[in-house]
Amino acid sequence: MKPVEALRLPLERDLQAFVGLLLRLRVPHRISEESGEQVVWVPDARLAEDVRALYARFPEGEAEAARVVQVPAAGDGRLLRQARSSPLTLLVLLAALAVSLATLMGENLALVHWLTFVDFSVHGDYLWFAPFAETLSSGQWWRLFSPILLHFWIPGMGPLHLVFNALWFWELGRRIEAHQGRWMLLGLTLAFGLVSNAAQYLFGGPTIFGGLSGVLYGLLGHCWLYQWLAPNAAFRLPRGVVAMMLGWLAICLTDVFSLGGVAVANAAHVGGLLAGCVTGLLGGALARRRR
Repeated sequence: MKPVEALRLPLERDLQAFVGLLLRLRVPHRISEESGEQVVWVPDARLAEDVRALYARFPEGEAEAARVVQVPAAGDGRLLRQARSSPLTLLVLLAALAVSLATLMGENLALVHWLTFVDFSVHGDYLWFAPFAETLSSGQWWRLFSPILLHFWIPGMGPLHLVFNALWFWELGRRIEAHQGRWMLLGLTLAFGLVSNAAQYLFGGPTIFGGLSGVLYGLLGHCWLYQWLAPNAAFRLPRGVVAMMLGWLAICLTDVFSLGGVAVANAAHVGGLLAGCVTGLLGGALARRRR
């Protein structure tokens, strides 16, 4: 079996403690020097991902890591292992799924109106939106964040709105949860949700909008610039992901989808991305300084 590269790090990085952790966990590996870097090799791709996640959490090979990190047993499903190590990521996705089912993907307006940025009521064929100040003065502060759980059925595309957002939140959220912890992920999710929702309301006016897309672009910007300043295995995105996501954002900004009757929350996407770039720069700069 051909060995798989798990980590590639500068020669000056001291791996002695982390290698000791791998030995205590009985993880098969070897280390070589290539092109002025040290490379950690493992037998297969599944184990390589586990080692990257382990290094993201315990780069200094803390002694207590051997007690809290368990080597997966044979037959233990990869998806199940990831879910166990990313409880907050999974919880957010389950909440979004539950809300989507309860609201019938946005069709149940009687429930949707409790989760929109501002309250609304139906009058015949029209929607009447309450003023933002009135919403806050009545103590409905949850509305600042709740739209991120709303997802809608797209004509001709079905549940793609939920599926796309769920896949990307799973991919990005668990990286942050592994490297910076669940509380950081929770704080970033709420912060990006607040910024993206507020941006969409300010630039799009009182409408029904929702989804995790603004949060996703925030997480993308955070991982992208954090990794740029303080490279780490957890935030190393597959080649071309950032370009693809930014390209998709540029296409959406042209309003080409409005021709098919699909409204895209562009302000939420841009607001989330800018907020994520700010947190990524700050977090990456602090991590780089600590190193």
